[in-house]
Amino acid sequence: MSAPAVDSAALVQSAYKAFESGQMGVAEADCRRALAIDPNHTGALALAGFIELSQSRCGEAVPVFDLLCRLEPAEATHWMNLGTAYRGVGNADDSLKAYSRAAELGERSATFYYNLGLTHLARGDFEAGRVVLDDALKLVPDDDEVRYQYVRCCYECMRYELALAALEHWTPSAGAHPEVLAGSAQMLLNMGEYARAESMLQLAACGGDGEPGAMLIMVQIFERTNRLEQAERLLAQLASRPDAALLGAELQWVSAKIAQRQSKHELAIELYRQALVDYGKPHERHFIQFKLVESLHALGRHDETMATLIQANRSQTLYIRRNRPMAAVRGVPQLDVANYHCDPTDVASWDHSRAPAAADSPVFVVAFPRSGTTLLELTLDAHPLLRSMDEQPFVQNALEDILKHGIVYPEQIGQLDDRQLDALRERYWERTRGKVQLEPGQRLVDKNPLNILRLPVMRRLFPNAPILLAIRHPYDVILSCYMQHFRAPDFALLCADMPALAHGYRRTFDFWYAHVDMLAPRVHEVRYESLVADFPAEVRRITEFLELPWDAAMLRPAERAHAKRFISTPSYAQVTQPVNQRSVGRWQAYRQYLEPAYPIVEPYLRRWGYQV
Repeated sequence: MSAPAVDSAALVQSAYKAFESGQMGVAEADCRRALAIDPNHTGALALAGFIELSQSRCGEAVPVFDLLCRLEPAEATHWMNLGTAYRGVGNADDSLKAYSRAAELGERSATFYYNLGLTHLARGDFEAGRVVLDDALKLVPDDDEVRYQYVRCCYECMRYELALAALEHWTPSAGAHPEVLAGSAQMLLNMGEYARAESMLQLAACGGDGEPGAMLIMVQIFERTNRLEQAERLLAQLASRPDAALLGAELQWVSAKIAQRQSKHELAIELYRQALVDYGKPHERHFIQFKLVESLHALGRHDETMATLIQANRSQTLYIRRNRPMAAVRGVPQLDVANYHCDPTDVASWDHSRAPAAADSPVFVVAFPRSGTTLLELTLDAHPLLRSMDEQPFVQNALEDILKHGIVYPEQIGQLDDRQLDALRERYWERTRGKVQLEPGQRLVDKNPLNILRLPVMRRLFPNAPILLAIRHPYDVILSCYMQHFRAPDFALLCADMPALAHGYRRTFDFWYAHVDMLAPRVHEVRYESLVADFPAEVRRITEFLELPWDAAMLRPAERAHAKRFISTPSYAQVTQPVNQRSVGRWQAYRQYLEPAYPIVEPYLRRWGYQV
């Protein structure tokens, strides 16, 4: 007797029962048998495709859902799954087309918004991803993964207030993925929320048997907070695991960074170049190239360094055009704030009779970026009567508050009355209290280099505040900015073009000195080269200027850097080393590339007595 015939419907019914009991292999086999009988059976196709998606076999899932969309074109779920499959094979454009069709058919589920958001993330369109993931989060506020991806988008868009708000009262579920926890900790850390980041790290607790992606993030966090021994130990444990190979280029560039911190620059270069193989898209390569530059420079391979820098800045410009379109439309920033000057007649009307005394005012540290302000900040922070905070936009926030009063800035800020000035100061202090708590007798150190362009705000609100202006050889500053991977798109565009950077430098100091002459602030200029050449003598001069008692702890900024753990600036690694002169005159190896900047910055070379 022959075996009884099995119809496709029975096979599909059996497949769904196997699927519900977790027997994926059996379920898929039954689907295949059903499709051998009826190739267009929509139930068998849908389950087989879903199993393929769940196992990340997206290349196999694409034709399955493509057929389903042709068989049942009005079914939104098929289009959504087709979009997810396309995203899985790296075809973001077709993925968006499929999701668009699903939306036209009425798809509005959290799963839809989540997957659409991931597609925008894959394309690097973080603003679009933020919008749709916000919709998903509203539907499933307790979903850890949705919240994490939404925060990622906010972070990448530099909408830090939204990112922090989304994490403010979030309690991860007991089953939260370690990579979600570690990734959230990393973003909190980068946004200056060190205490909250440490709490999240405790939840992640990734040891040597943890999830590889989460372990890799933990290595980065340890390195970023100068806990190198822990970073090295965890990286070695991760690298010894067979599944570490799945991390690909990410593992290579993190390994390169650790090698770089160990001064193993030949190895770092080799690993960075291996990682570049997987960063084939022109707009992504700068993430590796800026790091590669550090080791090339350390080995004295200066022509290679500059060639790589040119490529890195071009790549970052492409990235900004693609992912920060509004910044790209604005173009290279012209530092327009430098166009506006105080009116001497208005300044003459400023009444400082109710202004805070110096002891009740911040200590401002300003400069053009990459002028040694992080070393200066840590030196000050080591004094028991001073407390610093990470670079914050609070002076800029105060400027925005001034504009809300309808004041023409800066020509008419003398029109602010005592009540308005008191409210503006209180709002400034309210913001700072969110970052640092001052003990009785302590003074705040507000270090933000580009507050150099906001001198009128500082002088109007805190006329008795002392200001430290950090100065460094203009060529070293310009070179350092050109070599740096800045996150802020506007400043990154300025630094991607050396002549534009030189003009920005010149305009900044033209503005500064014009207003110093007009506003007469209390300023002490700190020359980087003098500071590192005779550190004790220069620190004593700073202490005397600030009218503080001497404290020898100020001579140990590296200890302070280790104690603080997280330092928000690019100098976080350098300042953990003893004070040295290694960065002085770095420009000389790149003299030929800096020559076009000479006529632009020559007035300040002469003013400060620098040689070329």
